[in-house]
Parts: sequence; C-alpha cells; structure tokens
Amino acid sequence: MTSPERTERLVLDGVLTAAQAGQTVDGLLAVQRPDGAIPWFRGGHLDPWDHVEAAMALDTAGEHERARAAYHWLAEHQLPDGSWYAAYADGDAARPTERARETNFCAYIAVGVWHHYLATGDDAFLDRMWPSVAAAVEFVLQLQQPGGQIGWKQEPDGTPVTDALLTGSSSVHQALRCALAIAEHREEPQPDWELALGLLGHAVRSHPERFLDKSRYSMDWYYPVLGGVLRGDAARARIDEGWDRFVVPGLGVRCVLPNPWVTGGESAELALALWAMGESDRALQILKWVQHLRAEDGLYWTGYVFEDDAVWPEELTTWTAGSLLLAVAALGGDEPTVQVFGGERLPAGLPPDCC
Repeated sequence: MTSPERTERLVLDGVLTAAQAGQTVDGLLAVQRPDGAIPWFRGGHLDPWDHVEAAMALDTAGEHERARAAYHWLAEHQLPDGSWYAAYADGDAARPTERARETNFCAYIAVGVWHHYLATGDDAFLDRMWPSVAAAVEFVLQLQQPGGQIGWKQEPDGTPVTDALLTGSSSVHQALRCALAIAEHREEPQPDWELALGLLGHAVRSHPERFLDKSRYSMDWYYPVLGGVLRGDAARARIDEGWDRFVVPGLGVRCVLPNPWVTGGESAELALALWAMGESDRALQILKWVQHLRAEDGLYWTGYVFEDDAVWPEELTTWTAGSLLLAVAALGGDEPTVQVFGGERLPAGLPPDCC
C-alpha cells in the first residue's frame, strides 16, 4: 500500500488528500502486470501512449521501480522499426489486437523517459532507454510530411497514412522536445530533430489546413496548448474561444460535440493545459468538478452522460487516473512534471523559413 508520505506532493485542497492519492496510486499498481505492462484495466487493452501516462503518474507518487518496469516493458517489446503496435490485449505483448503503428503513441516514450529521469536522476536508466527513444523518434519522423505535420499512422501492411491529426501532432511536438532534452543531456546533438520540431510547431500554430478537421473533439481544442506549441496570448485566445462549447460547469469537459458526455481524461488534460498557460485557478476548478467520477477504489470512471445521469462506459481506466494525478502534481509544483508539461526548459527546435 502506498504510504501517505509518498503522496504528500499529490495533496490538493478540494481534489485529493494524501490518503485518497495513495488509494488512486494503489489502484494503478493493482492493474499493472508483473512484467510492467499497464493496460487500461485488467482484461482491457494496452496502448503505448496511455501506458506511458500511467507510468508517469506512478513516478509522481515515488513509485519509481514500478514506473521503471513500465518503461522496460516498452524497450523489451519495441518492434524492429522502432514502433509499437497500437493495442495489446491486457498488455500481453504476444497478443496485439491492433497492428497499425500510431505515431503519437510511439513518440510518447520520450516524454515518459525524460520525466522518469528528472524524477530519479538515474543515468543508467537513461542509457538503457536512449536507443528505444531514438528509434521511436526516427520511426515517427519518417511519417512527417513536407508541411511539418506528422502522418497519423502506418497501416499493418506498412502503408503510411499521410493524413495528420492536430491532437497527435501536438503530442508529438511535446515528445520531440523531450527527446531533444535527452539528447542534449547525453551530448548527442540531433540537428534533424531540431529542424523537424521547428517545422512541426509552425504547422500546428499557423496551418490548420494541414490537419484533418476534428474540431468536434475537445482534444483538438486544447492539445496545441498541452503539447507546448501555444503559450501566452495565443493560448488564452484558443482556450477562451472553445470554453463555452466544451466545458460543462460543475461536471467537466465534453469529449466530442454535441454529445452530452464529459470525460475524466479530457478534463484532467485541460486542467494541465490551463496550468501550463498560467491559469491555475481555472485548472483547480476543473479538477474539483471531475471528482464526481471518482470510484470507491480510488480509480476514476472514464465518463458520464449527464442527460441520462449514467456512468459510461463502465470502465475504471488507468489513463483517467493517471492524467488526474499528473495534473495534480503539476499544480502542486512537482518539479519533473512541471518541467515536462510547463516546457520552459525544453528545447524549442529551429524555426522554419515559412510564411
């Protein structure tokens, strides 16, 4: 059982006590397999992005050995081209259920590895994980388009999908910055990555026409802020423009318009984005609202259909709990989480000669 001393940094008035945070962390640990894999829930599937998010949440609670096991699982089951499959049944590497390789899923290892290093100072861990991070980044950048956007995925037969998702590309932007931070720490310059990062950031900021229109989804609204592309006035303008469309006062954030469905993961991620742009009060408000999704075991229901007064789906997902713990850690000043999501110390890339 996670001790309250380990979760003191996760105490946030009106959101979590130390005991409640410990219960949530214990819920995550109960889902994690002995080999380190963290599926959505036992019997559900694992995807590499949400696996990393849950591992980062474990690090915020000082569960460094269990987080390290999660990253070792990725290193041990990385495919020869540097990717991972999009989904594995119950985290069983021998049972992939979706053989496409999604670029933002693959890139996110860099965020988790840098976060773990900042939390532990473990250079041996960084040495072990660097080949996996570098291979994942190279796989992802093979799908970068001339305009900077990142193609969504590679099909199971190897066919690249060149259509780009704004949410996915924004997530890759954060991952590239963390990968470059690792490279700088190791004194292994990656000028091609710097160019790719600059071009990607410009595409997200200035060329919405290069991405598929997914504006019904709240993630497309806040992810350019969460991924570190937008800050300052541009971030505030974007968040204010979508606030009344996506935010349901007292409940949280809609996943997709016009559905009367708020979700915990999107709500916690919006709170992280608000914190990153200096709006801690609004972030705290969102995190207080979403506590109606908390279950007795400390995990969180994925979502709530407010017109029907019904939890849906009836799943207590590790990534929902993980995103909430990361948001709480950021608001509480946990330094590794602040650095990874605040981004002030992360490399910015080289701006392209465009527009």
